[in-house]
Amino acid sequence: MAEIYDFAKNLSHDHAQVVPISLFVAVLCICLVVGHMLEENRWVNESITAIFIGLLTGIIILLVSKGKSSHILTFNEELFFIYLLPPIIFNAGFQVKKKQFFQNFLTIMLFGVIGVFISTLVITAGAWFLFPKLGFVGLNARDYLAVGTIFSSTDTVCTLQVLHQDETPLLYSLVFGEGVVNDATSVVLFNAVQKIDVNKLNSGIGLCVIGDFLYLFSTSTALGVAFGLGTAYSLKTLCFGRHSSIREVSLVVLMAYLSYMVAELLDLSGILTVFFCGIVMSHYAWHNVTESSRITTRYVFAMMSFIAETFIFLYVGMDALDIEKWKLTKLSFGASMGIYSMTLLLILLGRAAFVFPLSAFSNYMNRRASRRCSLSFRHQIIIWWAGLIRGAVSIALAFKQFTYSGVTLDPINAMMITNTIIVVLFSTVVFGFLTKPLISYLLPHAGTRPISRNVSKDVGEDLNLPLLSFEESAATNISRAKENLSMLMERPVYAIHSYWRRFDDAYMRPLFGGPVSNQSTC
Repeated sequence: MAEIYDFAKNLSHDHAQVVPISLFVAVLCICLVVGHMLEENRWVNESITAIFIGLLTGIIILLVSKGKSSHILTFNEELFFIYLLPPIIFNAGFQVKKKQFFQNFLTIMLFGVIGVFISTLVITAGAWFLFPKLGFVGLNARDYLAVGTIFSSTDTVCTLQVLHQDETPLLYSLVFGEGVVNDATSVVLFNAVQKIDVNKLNSGIGLCVIGDFLYLFSTSTALGVAFGLGTAYSLKTLCFGRHSSIREVSLVVLMAYLSYMVAELLDLSGILTVFFCGIVMSHYAWHNVTESSRITTRYVFAMMSFIAETFIFLYVGMDALDIEKWKLTKLSFGASMGIYSMTLLLILLGRAAFVFPLSAFSNYMNRRASRRCSLSFRHQIIIWWAGLIRGAVSIALAFKQFTYSGVTLDPINAMMITNTIIVVLFSTVVFGFLTKPLISYLLPHAGTRPISRNVSKDVGEDLNLPLLSFEESAATNISRAKENLSMLMERPVYAIHSYWRRFDDAYMRPLFGGPVSNQSTC
């Protein structure tokens, strides 16, 4: 064993970067093979597989290095935010089912935005009150607020792998949409918290945070939409597909990445920008490329996202065995377990504090819609459970807050890093394993009673009517305007969606691309 370690040490000295990268790529390949072998087992998802392989790899490295290290590579939060996060978020926006997403937009935004604020408040207040009582002191106000945002970010992959989009489209749309918006909101709120001056805390600090959040949210969204529309218009007018499909795919990939980097350079939220850029590109730009380019872009973005997520969970598994971080923590075993348990309890409470009240509010807003649009108590439990798992974004935010280039020598920061890793490990493995039996118990006949929106024939016909028509009499237009206003008052979510559909078909798709009748294609 000593000879193997000496050989590896000499080899790594001669090829400082090549060897660890090669080893990590080899481990990624092992994850692919093992994941393929476990494909039929829906109890174990890719995240759990990557974590266990990371743990096994960390044990082997510990044995080979005689307990000196469990890592192949050193995690750098810049690596995550510049190279790993953009493809994950863009793919989420690019692959989102837009019809379901925007039909349930109000509920998704309630859970993904308002819910993050409520969860952050609950976790921040609980940690601020309980951590000192457990003997863990030393965090300032910004740290506690950061803890609230870090543990409010969810990972809904486990639940989405069990839910069937065709059987439960409403539930799938809500879980998927909230998961993406939740991650974006958590990162934006985390960035807003970083601007707080802890030496000048006053009653207006909350308004400042909300103001910074709204500014970042709106400007980042607008920038993403602008990049998406610019890409769609370029593809439509220049007709790249006449000469090369490679240029089409390259333009889409590079413009998506450029949108993220420009947002970061402008101190905006790159995660929100690239998400809405992905939605706009899939809605318009995707229709302006050749059939082969459509297939290629979907699989390229899915592949990049898959590798990035696997990379992160592999590292989490290896970092759980980082001896140096465990040695740095000064708390006793009992106090450390108390911190871990209390964090998990606060996550449970923070999640429940907004899921059930906001579900009731959503049901009230959709009270005049079909019954199948409402969320039953069983559906609310599944939505609550889906957001209990913590993942890649929580890890990245924790490293950004409590380490410098992945390294920390502060016992307090080391404790927070180990706390985050334990929470991610426990929630991913334990909650992940329990997801399928819970959903099977709560939705035993999901396949025979799909949750979907019943749009009546009359409503479907209304979507094809113009808002105003110069070919009809004023009385007819006034009557239609009254009907539209009545629908807006009674069913605001559906009314806004129907108005947007008409505007989109009449003006946006002819200009930027989309399946409009009699549309010329290149």
